[in-house]
Amino acid sequence: MATMDQVRRAMHAQPFQPFTLHLADGRAFVVKHPDFVAVANRREIVFVGDDEGIHDIELPLIVEVETPPIAATPAQPQDN
Repeated sequence: MATMDQVRRAMHAQPFQPFTLHLADGRAFVVKHPDFVAVANRREIVFVGDDEGIHDIELPLIVEVETPPIAATPAQPQDN
């Protein structure tokens, strides 16, 4: 089961990167923008999808919060 902290970290990441909520029943919801997800209370997430409407998802049903890997920053040129 995912934790509320995992969801909040993904929601408030700076810069925001889309993330995926994987549910126990096999469904997955991609959160493409921070305005598309909100915490309604301690046990529930409200997800607003682009064309899929509004989904009330109970936290115990979220088995994974998939976040993109952190991109490596290019090395800065060194002055010699």
